Amino acid sequence: MNTPRLFLVLGALAGFFSVAFGAFGAHVLQDRMSPHMFDIFNKAVHYQGLHALAILFTGLLLSAFPTSSLRWAGICFITGIGLFSGSLYALSLSGIRSLGAITPLGGLSFLAGWLLLAIGGWKYGSRT
Repeated sequence: MNTPRLFLVLGALAGFFSVAFGAFGAHVLQDRMSPHMFDIFNKAVHYQGLHALAILFTGLLLSAFPTSSLRWAGICFITGIGLFSGSLYALSLSGIRSLGAITPLGGLSFLAGWLLLAIGGWKYGSRT
């Protein structure tokens, strides 16, 4: 499977699960966890949804303009969802606070993804 197609599929799946997890949280978890833990769960859903769109956007750009910076941006966004949202889901559902130590690594992955997307855009703009 080529990289743009992979990013489009993974971005769509990340968006699907963001909506599914949000609905699960709203209809099942809200009354079963503390408001603080529910806020943490919702933060994971929010960032997953935003970065699902970023992965889709990166896949579309990559299909038109294949650069390593765009490919790495997509990889960083996917990694960020796993580390950031994944650790927040696990923290909010388990209450194991040490899982929060993983979250900043996901945030750094998101930041790297956005910088790499900017670099890819800059390289693209210099060729047109």
